[in-house]
Amino acid sequence: MAPRETLLVTGGAGFIGCNFTARALAEPSGRDRRVVVFDKLTYAGNLLNLEAVADDPRYRFVHGDIADRAAVRRVFAEHQPTAVLNFAAESHVDRSIDSPGDFVRTNIGGTFELLEAARGVLGERSEEERAAFRFIHVSTDEVFGSLGDEGRFHEETPYDPSSPYSASKAAADHLVRAYGRTYGLPAIVTNCSNNYGPYQYPEKLIPLMILNAAVGRPLPVYGEGANVRDWLHVDDHCAGLLAVLNRGEPGQSYNLGGDEERTNLEVVEAVCAAVEAELPAARNAAPGLEGVQDYRQLVTFVEDRPGHDHRYAIDPSKARRELGWAPRHDFESGLRETVRWYLGHREWCEAVGGASRNRLGVQPRLTAVT
Repeated sequence: MAPRETLLVTGGAGFIGCNFTARALAEPSGRDRRVVVFDKLTYAGNLLNLEAVADDPRYRFVHGDIADRAAVRRVFAEHQPTAVLNFAAESHVDRSIDSPGDFVRTNIGGTFELLEAARGVLGERSEEERAAFRFIHVSTDEVFGSLGDEGRFHEETPYDPSSPYSASKAAADHLVRAYGRTYGLPAIVTNCSNNYGPYQYPEKLIPLMILNAAVGRPLPVYGEGANVRDWLHVDDHCAGLLAVLNRGEPGQSYNLGGDEERTNLEVVEAVCAAVEAELPAARNAAPGLEGVQDYRQLVTFVEDRPGHDHRYAIDPSKARRELGWAPRHDFESGLRETVRWYLGHREWCEAVGGASRNRLGVQPRLTAVT
């Protein structure tokens, strides 16, 4: 008898991980699936994010750090996963500028520990069980560096990371591929564009703009707001990852993008319009909104981020063609849905924190960059 499907979801108490966990347990094909969430519960990971599945008998939470070898070996030995989905990562670019060591430890060292543990348990399994195992490493489009005004990232685009965050993710991607080629580990790398949706930590662009607008705080926009990102609703990303789990080919990479490019300023203005539709500025009694008739009046241009990539854009055609996956959300409706969620979950936002922080990632350069 084949072992029961058991997904080890590292970083499952974070933004994408918690959404994936809920979807993996909810879909009809996952009725007999178990999901074990392994999370360190840093500032961006919170058990509040998993309350929707907390009473599901197929769900189990294990508190641990992917960079802790003993803890990783224990969770593999106890739960014998049939697949690993690695969401666990330090992920905020500004934080990586201030504290790059944390990103090296978790994103590189932690991925190494997971790969070693997976290699160890697979060595004890039958050939059939090894063939069915999957190690899915969830990465980012930032590893590819910056695009000009034309073109998109595809799976063969050379890596050219610009920040400590993207460099640490690039190194982890290379490790995962190397374990596939050297040891035969059935590994797959996915690279996604910017995610948005419920449960995203409030320091990120879209939730920060929503929450700042609602209370009349400034809406800080880096530089002139001309940097371009491709946006993907988190639920579409999770659907793509399940398609990779079920139909992806070991040794392959898949780009998951939304085909929704916007400048940062366009995103902020869209947030302002969506907040206005739910909570008109003229009728909002927040102290910071006295005399404000339009949330766009709160936009404040600030010094650009060091090493800020100009444009990211994902070509998702391989995933569409080979996995039958395509995003269901367009940016406008997805953003309206997201704004409603954050405005309706103020208690969650207060509990997890992050919306009133000082700016991070402002470090003097050692030398001028030309």
